[in-house]
Formats: sequence, C-alpha cells, structure tokens
Amino acid sequence: MKTPSSPRIIFPEGFDERAAFETPLKGWLNAQIELEDGCRYAVYFSDPIRLQLRLQHDVDEAVKSARPCFAEPGLIIVPEVTVKAIQDAVQFLWKQGFFAYLKAEQGEGVGVNDAGT
Repeated sequence: MKTPSSPRIIFPEGFDERAAFETPLKGWLNAQIELEDGCRYAVYFSDPIRLQLRLQHDVDEAVKSARPCFAEPGLIIVPEVTVKAIQDAVQFLWKQGFFAYLKAEQGEGVGVNDAGT
C-alpha cells in the first residue's frame, strides 16, 4: 500500500529568503496547500497578535457595513509566522484530515516552493 506523500506548501510569488525573514515581522501570510491528488487549498497563516488586530479592524468594518460576522476560510493560527511553523502546522493538520473539510480551489497557483518535510 502506497503511503500518501506530504502536502506541498505553495508560497506567494516572489517568496524568497528575505520574505521568509520578514514574514514573522508582518505576522501573516497567504499561501496554498497542494495535496498529492493535485487539489489546492487557500490558507491564511496568522500569529495571535496580528489576528487580534485584524479581527478588531474587520469586526469594526463589519458592524459599519451591517454585516453580521467576520469569517476567514482556511485560517490557521501559529505562534509565529515562520516557514518552520507553517511546515509544522501543515504536516499536523494534514495528518488530522483538516484539508478534507476545505473546498479545493480551481486553477494553478504561482510561486511554487516545495517546503514540505
């Protein structure tokens, strides 16, 4: 029986060593996860501080716009948004079956970097 291969993290176009260094300072990153079957899932990584700031802003905007809530598909909170933390989170969530509950995106991504373990 073939063991499924690890998911692949697809970082944004232009994600390089400098971006990897600066990402923890920003506290967030949009990426895609590609599973062995080719399905890709959009995810948003955030650290708790950035999440708190974003939630306050987005909830305030929702109230002003008469929206009843704030929602973020594929939200993944990590202690610090680093490549290592993202890799660890993706591996953990993949093993837990997390991506089976998300809807795969259509089309091809850009800036593919194989950052699996």
